[in-house]
Parts: sequence; C-alpha cells; structure tokens
Amino acid sequence: MIKTYSILLIALVSGGYFLSGCKSKTSGTTVITRPVIASQTDYGGFPTQVKWGEHLVTILGCNDCHTPKKMTAEGPVLDSSLLLSGHSGQMPVVQVDRVQAQKNGMVATNDLTSWVGPWGISYAANLTSDPTGLGNWTADRFMLAMRKGAFMGMPNTRTILPPMPWQDFAAMTDGELKAIFAYLESTRPVHNNVLAADPPAGMH
Repeated sequence: MIKTYSILLIALVSGGYFLSGCKSKTSGTTVITRPVIASQTDYGGFPTQVKWGEHLVTILGCNDCHTPKKMTAEGPVLDSSLLLSGHSGQMPVVQVDRVQAQKNGMVATNDLTSWVGPWGISYAANLTSDPTGLGNWTADRFMLAMRKGAFMGMPNTRTILPPMPWQDFAAMTDGELKAIFAYLESTRPVHNNVLAADPPAGMH
C-alpha cells in the first residue's frame, strides 16, 4: 500500500513539474503555451502564386521553345530581353525541304521557336503579358487551352499544333495551371506578333 502511494506521489510531482515548464505569468493569469504551427499555403512551398508559377514554367522547359536564343560559342542561350515572347514575327520563314521534313519527321530552327513537320510549320506563341501575347487572356481561356488544346483558348477552334505538349499539361492540377497563368500575367510585356501557322506543303 505504501508503495502504491509513493508511485502516485511521484507521478503527481512529475506532472506538476512538466506543466510548470509550459506556463508563463501574464498579468497575474496563468497561460499554458502551445507550439506555434507554421501556416500552410497552396503555392507548392513557394511564398506566392507567381513564384510557384515561375518555378513551374522553368522546370517544364517553356523557355526552350517560347524564348528566342542568342548564339554563343557554347551554343544557344536564352535571350533574357525577349523572355517567353515566342518566335519573332520579324524572322523570315524557315527555308527547308518541307516535303522531306513532313515525310521523315520534323526539323526546328536553331533557336527552337519554329518547327516543321507533318502538320506544317508551327511557331512558338508569345506568352508575355503584352496584348500580342496573353495580355488580354483570362484564366478561363488559359485553362481551356491547356486542358483541351484549344487554339487561343477559344472554343470551336483548331487544336494547338506540335510540338506543344498540351496533352501533358492537361494532367496538371488547377492550382498548378493557375499559378503558371499568374506568372505569365506578371511577365514583362514584349510586343511581338507571331506568324500564323502554315499548313503542310501541298495544301495551300
């Protein structure tokens, strides 16, 4: 019996000691403090939606086709002054044997902003916030383009041409696509009217 009382006494003393370490005096009132849990966001671990979108655009390789390049001794590098502005409307149409390209696969210009294949010639779109890019778009238009491959994000239009992998983008979450659009809306506007796609050779 004495042993049982001793165990209870030790338990009470230990519990009191533990609680005393979690209390603080504030204006004569005893307050039990609790650990602060960091707030969670829906931005993939980034502080803002725009930063998350910038990260996604980078790792998805959007600049590979949508940003013009400068040729250097080490090969092509991104032209940061024309970031995501697409194929330059001032560049001449690529000169290749289109019949062979359509038959054998596809070819691309050295800056990867225009491609020739069985579908004809496609030009990387201007994705900047300029009206010649996505400046007049809404998030709904962007979602339609990425989910359904709708050209210009409009219903009842043709499908976006290769090599744009919109089928892969369609698998992204709404949050990811909205973050990408938020980032593209924040980009520096670059005025650039990209050429319209050209149909396959022999179909003019």
